[in-house]
Amino acid sequence: MAALGWLTSHRRSATARSVLAGEAAAEAARKTSQQLEREREEAAGGAAPSEPEFPVMGDVQAAAFFDLDNTVMQGAAIFHFGRGLYKRKFFQRRELARFAWQQAWFRLAGVEDPEHMQDARESALSIVKGHRVSELMSIGEEIYDEYMADRIWPGTRALAQAHLDAGQKVWLVTAAPVETATIIARRLGLTGALGTVAESVDGVYTGRLVGEPLHGPAKAEAVRALAAAEGLDLNRCAAYSDSHNDIPMLSLVGHPYAINPDTKLRRYAKAREWRLRDYRTGRKAAKVGIPAAAGVGALAGGTAAAVALHRRRR
Repeated sequence: MAALGWLTSHRRSATARSVLAGEAAAEAARKTSQQLEREREEAAGGAAPSEPEFPVMGDVQAAAFFDLDNTVMQGAAIFHFGRGLYKRKFFQRRELARFAWQQAWFRLAGVEDPEHMQDARESALSIVKGHRVSELMSIGEEIYDEYMADRIWPGTRALAQAHLDAGQKVWLVTAAPVETATIIARRLGLTGALGTVAESVDGVYTGRLVGEPLHGPAKAEAVRALAAAEGLDLNRCAAYSDSHNDIPMLSLVGHPYAINPDTKLRRYAKAREWRLRDYRTGRKAAKVGIPAAAGVGALAGGTAAAVALHRRRR
């Protein structure tokens, strides 16, 4: 990754930064997937993975790509991660209030606000700067158990498992840090993860990104790069997302799915007869994208935090 260091984001066009971010994510994903495979083999006593029971279901040139936030997990992974870091005193209450406001917006609107995501990204980079990658990975495991494990959508999890059962590889593709995404992929038994790559030197975060966040077109570039490296036929692959921002990734594969879709993606998917799945319950949840499983209490808590922050600013 050091060889890419000279490609600073402010000197590159948006397209070039997307390509760089995608290639960096693909490289990191391949490395982490190899590590995950070794860990699974060790857990099984060193035995190689067994062949699919029904080879006819297997397709070595097919894979599945899943967005993370509000597709696999209720809410945004980076905000849950922020809560865990606050608990461990990585930052002060002021930053926590900002995270709460952003998460409340994400729950209420069901869409990604570019300014909120940029703010969250910059906050996260400043918080982890100077910390060791190994330290954040260890903490990330704890945070997954505390804040993320109970927020996995069972329906989406079943879709991923169906691909695994068919002998296909399954990858997370997310703007969340690749380290966080890799932890989630490992816990769910997936192949690996494509995520935003933060620069590190000698195992220590510098506070900068490699390229840009893995968002929008960058996700499509990452999937394209990984497919080329893995020898995949994208026409035989599937992709899943809740957001219209991921239309470039969804349009790249032969089998796109809209999961818990926002309004724009639902309209786009219906016009093209893409498959839709909505695991939220209730009319309001389907309309605005509030994870109904989170319950009224969680929604009230997020709204209260947003209102409190608004009052403080006034």
